[in-house]
Amino acid sequence: MVGDIFEKVKGSRNLVEKLGSIIPGWKGYQERQERRSADQLMRQTLAEKMAGQRKRLDVAQQELISSGKIDLVDDVGRAVTQLQTFIDRVRLATYGYSGLFDAVKINQEELEQMYNFDAALFEYVGRLDTANDRLREAIETGEALKETIGIVQDICREANSTFDEREHVILGTQ
Repeated sequence: MVGDIFEKVKGSRNLVEKLGSIIPGWKGYQERQERRSADQLMRQTLAEKMAGQRKRLDVAQQELISSGKIDLVDDVGRAVTQLQTFIDRVRLATYGYSGLFDAVKINQEELEQMYNFDAALFEYVGRLDTANDRLREAIETGEALKETIGIVQDICREANSTFDEREHVILGTQ
């Protein structure tokens, strides 16, 4: 699914854009714009999927309250805060635009690195989905509940730490 986004954006060119690809220099500009659009669409999709995982954590908090395990609600709340921070960062992240006079120019290769980096972030959706399944079981059984909450917290924290590296990976710094 993730790999198809760029191809879909690229395939949605209109006639004027296709004619413009004949103009020298236009093709590279157009490809960079398509890469930016694909990355932005992919990050929106990632944010939506992670928002779904956040809703599952909200439900887990309610289940903890219902089952009398109120002392653990704040622990899940810390994971929710980390996850919401990640979601907001993904939604609002720069999508590789660099104007004519910007100090840092983002070229096609760096845009591709950004796209690939952002695509790799989908790994956290699957990991968090699995952890949320385990959390639900742990709430029902009461077994390994604190450890499972710790795993959820770790995944949310790691997602943010990984996202911290985005700019360094793209620009080849650090």
